[in-house]
Amino acid sequence: MNLTPLGLDHVAFRCKDARETTEFYTKLLDMPLVAAITSEYVQSTKERCPHIHIFFHMRNGGCVAFFEVPEEPPMGRDPNTPAWVQHLALELPDMETLVAAKQKLEAAGVKVIGPKDGHMCVSIYFFDPNGHRLELTIRKVVPDERTERDAYRILERWMETKSEVRGLELERPI
Repeated sequence: MNLTPLGLDHVAFRCKDARETTEFYTKLLDMPLVAAITSEYVQSTKERCPHIHIFFHMRNGGCVAFFEVPEEPPMGRDPNTPAWVQHLALELPDMETLVAAKQKLEAAGVKVIGPKDGHMCVSIYFFDPNGHRLELTIRKVVPDERTERDAYRILERWMETKSEVRGLELERPI
């Protein structure tokens, strides 16, 4: 039995304000609000924690979801992790769409970095109103068996040195 997931059903984060989050994702990223669920109790743990769970649809069928939990202390971030590390990357179809997204975000007052030409993709980066870092990206390389073999070789070298891996001939340079 192959347990490799078919794709992303949803990823969930905390939000400060469900309405503000809805405005951002629906108006600036064109992601429709497709579901909203409220409860006094957490479905999995049964603990009391009043919340709303909102879902925004992506074209591939997956969703980006948020919980507003107003009775919990204000949300923070891990002070030991650089702000650029934890982020959500969302794929766009082409450069024209990426540039249009950047213009739309900037027109709304969102600070955007990029486009940056990375190893696997070209991306722009920005923060949503909750402080979550987002990346909008177009792919340059589709992972395959060659990139998988290279990834394991790079990982082994990294584990030995904990520094940038250089001078390793790749089956599929990226």
